[in-house]
Amino acid sequence: MELHDVWFVLIAVLWTGYFFLEGFDFGVGMLTRLLARDRPERRVLINTIGPVWDGNEVWLLTAGGATFAAFPEWYATLFSGFYLPLLVILVCLIVRGVAFEYRAKRPEENWQRNWETAIFWTSLVPAFLWGVAFGNIVHGVKIDRNFEYVGSVLDLLNPYALLGGLVTLTLFTFHGAVFTALKTVGDIRVRARKLALKVGLVAAVVALAFLLWTQAHSGDGKSLVALVVAVAALVAALVANQAGREGWSFALSGVTIVAAVAMLFLSLFPNVMPSTLEGDWSLTVTNASSSPYTLKIMTWCAALATPLVLLYQGWTYWVFRKRIGTQHIADTAH
Repeated sequence: MELHDVWFVLIAVLWTGYFFLEGFDFGVGMLTRLLARDRPERRVLINTIGPVWDGNEVWLLTAGGATFAAFPEWYATLFSGFYLPLLVILVCLIVRGVAFEYRAKRPEENWQRNWETAIFWTSLVPAFLWGVAFGNIVHGVKIDRNFEYVGSVLDLLNPYALLGGLVTLTLFTFHGAVFTALKTVGDIRVRARKLALKVGLVAAVVALAFLLWTQAHSGDGKSLVALVVAVAALVAALVANQAGREGWSFALSGVTIVAAVAMLFLSLFPNVMPSTLEGDWSLTVTNASSSPYTLKIMTWCAALATPLVLLYQGWTYWVFRKRIGTQHIADTAH
């Protein structure tokens, strides 16, 4: 296996980790309006992800940086062609981080309600747009002979990509609901399981349609295996959720996301951005990669740094592993 193939796999792993972790993060943010009934319950939801949300975003930064260094042509075409939706995502992530930090800085109800509204929308919009972006990457976009995107923003809003957006939106909401059930006690835990069932059924329908479309368009035997795993894991997650096995349900919903993202990258390889204008104009792991020397240096750096990051983030989740409820929220925090 060549180094550019290795880095394609590593970038796929980074995006998979990001969607697994930030998926329930976005989901909980959306549940602050869909599930929570009052300010104490919204505070409980925010506290379940409060210690970890910023660490989850490190995976996005690493994935973007790795793409820039390992596949500069891919990075240039992607970020120039998808400039507007990626800018919207970036603004949402900035506002979302500020909302988490500033919500409790002042006691006024309007102040806190406005920041909570910001958390909801800045969780919903990126959850949808990431699906749209990856739908376009896998399905192909208008790239010319100079490897430049020559389409418009409206071209990105095609049926396949919009369906991909609905998949990530519903799947992340389900992922967040089962995470909430895993991390809370009391009535909010019960309601989270009930909501997870409803959202999970919707996610199963749209995800199956999207994955079957992907398989028919550019799939092979390996992607078919990933499709089967994703669908089976989602069904099993729903069953575990109904049985009150929150840990298993969360793990299986995570497997669903991992398998679904793996299927997208398996369908994509060896392309990194297919061209719908001419097959020879597609960006591939070969024509979009950096020099072998650059990839070699990056591999050594990743081998040294990645285990440390994983250990630290795993330790963070272990420290904040206990369940919480409204009884754990001080009156002054309301």
